[in-house]
Amino acid sequence: MPDDEYTAVLARAAHHAREWLNSVSERPIAAAVTADEVAAALGTHLGADGRDPAVVVDELAEAIEPGLTAMSSPRFYGFVIGGIHPAALAADWLVSAWDQNTGSRIPTPGTAAVEELAARWLLDLFGLPATSGVGFVTGGTTANLSCLLAARGEVLRRAGWDVERDGLAGGPRVRFLAGDAVHSSMVLAGRMAGLGVPRTVGADDEGRIDVGGLGAALADDAGPAIVALQAGDVHSGAFDDFASAVEVAHAAGAWVHVDGAFGLWASASPSLRHLVAGFEAADSWATDAHKTLNVPYDSGVAIVRDERAMSAALGAHAAYLPVPGAVAEPYDHTPELSRRARGVPVWAALRSLGRAGVADLVDGLVASARALADGLAAVPGLEVLNDVVFTQVCVAAEDDERTSALVRGLVDDGVVWASPSRWRGRGIVRFSVSNRGTDAAEAARTIDAVERVLGELPPAR
Repeated sequence: MPDDEYTAVLARAAHHAREWLNSVSERPIAAAVTADEVAAALGTHLGADGRDPAVVVDELAEAIEPGLTAMSSPRFYGFVIGGIHPAALAADWLVSAWDQNTGSRIPTPGTAAVEELAARWLLDLFGLPATSGVGFVTGGTTANLSCLLAARGEVLRRAGWDVERDGLAGGPRVRFLAGDAVHSSMVLAGRMAGLGVPRTVGADDEGRIDVGGLGAALADDAGPAIVALQAGDVHSGAFDDFASAVEVAHAAGAWVHVDGAFGLWASASPSLRHLVAGFEAADSWATDAHKTLNVPYDSGVAIVRDERAMSAALGAHAAYLPVPGAVAEPYDHTPELSRRARGVPVWAALRSLGRAGVADLVDGLVASARALADGLAAVPGLEVLNDVVFTQVCVAAEDDERTSALVRGLVDDGVVWASPSRWRGRGIVRFSVSNRGTDAAEAARTIDAVERVLGELPPAR
């Protein structure tokens, strides 16, 4: 392989990456063109002749750049998307260059070792059992799915049914229970696991599960059950009462899973850990590193207390695969046999930040969310609807029409992006503070932009 085969093309890629990163905080956040326009700029037909790789990279960057949304902007608050930590980004580039299929620790000991360290550090940060199984997956949905598959197998084994061998058909029905505010990724994971849509048991105004309703639902039947709790409601940011809910669920013999896509990171902060009190008694947990930890996409984490249950549900077996050793293989903890070394950027972020840096990161996001809520509450015509306990802020104008107009106005203005949603029967604007760059100054810029855009709308009728 010639020494210079990659030099020119990687130099062009690095140039375009730096141009993007250096402009992302000040550029208009919304994409300027549609997907069809990007495709037209690239050319929709594959020609007979190839092109120089460096030219291809330039062509790609120039055509796609107008179609990129500045999701790493410190004033992007949509979809709970984090920013990019420099160490994690650089590590992610190396992961692509190394091109290790991190399915097994035997042929890829380098990346497997780093992932095992990252898993150990995560368990320590979260205060979870050190013997838990950890899988690095694509995101919250896949992390929830991985945990539900382990849960499904274990509760059915307790009932005398081997679902890994015999499948679901003919076995006992597994009850799947959640609060009324269960996230769509949890619902999708349940569908893919063959559990169906969860039976909801009630929730309070902030989205926290009704523990009494959970107990009543579990008492309806003595069969196998899985209970989904959540750390961080997608609208309010609220956390379930884990201590009470886990106790009720375990008393009924149920497996308890915690969906903590962004909220599980509260456990890494001494000042916020009270929000997750009792969550360590659950049986499995799911989170994303590409949210609160600010690792580039994609980066989900599935954690299961009983590593054997995780391996039984997800482990692959074939004559050509390495003989299992004393330590579980990476492919025992994810639905994928072939995958990139997603845990390496997680390790890099943790190594760069340290325990104190992770706590400061989480605390800083919460401080910015509270500053944002205080400032928006003072804007005439706006109302903050949720109790801001973590990183979510939901606001509404006088009526749904004006709230929708505010969302559109913000997108057109380009300084701030916030997501529209519906909560408590009202149209809302949801601000998810997830970017390490969203500090007090950026919160102030956000408040100013919202007040300016709202003031430019026609008067409320």
